[in-house]
Amino acid sequence: MGLLDGIAGQVLGKMMGDKGGMAQIALEMFNQNGGLTGILDKFKEGGLAEQVASWVGKGENMPISAEQISSVLGNSAIAEMAAKFGIDPDTLSNQIAEHLPTVVDKLTPDGEVGADSGNLLSTVLGMLK
Repeated sequence: MGLLDGIAGQVLGKMMGDKGGMAQIALEMFNQNGGLTGILDKFKEGGLAEQVASWVGKGENMPISAEQISSVLGNSAIAEMAAKFGIDPDTLSNQIAEHLPTVVDKLTPDGEVGADSGNLLSTVLGMLK
């Protein structure tokens, strides 16, 4: 992870109240999947368009299960990411399920995905303005 990714991770961690390194995990997941737009598209393609719309929109965030996370991202991707952070894949899926709706909600404060949302660093730093 580069210096700028580290800065984005720190900013994201502060926004989330850094829940045990989830900001770094979120950053890794977004980077692997084409940024915010890429990850949202992946979940939409996985049949979770209604949940995604609730996270981006200004209303209440719909929950997602650890099983849905594993289904959309794939067990091998979850296992690889979990190994990188030294945690169990089931624990990682549960943590992503718990925090992903909030992360997306915070990255889309106006209820829409920004034009430069493929670049997570720009998205996070743009929130500081």
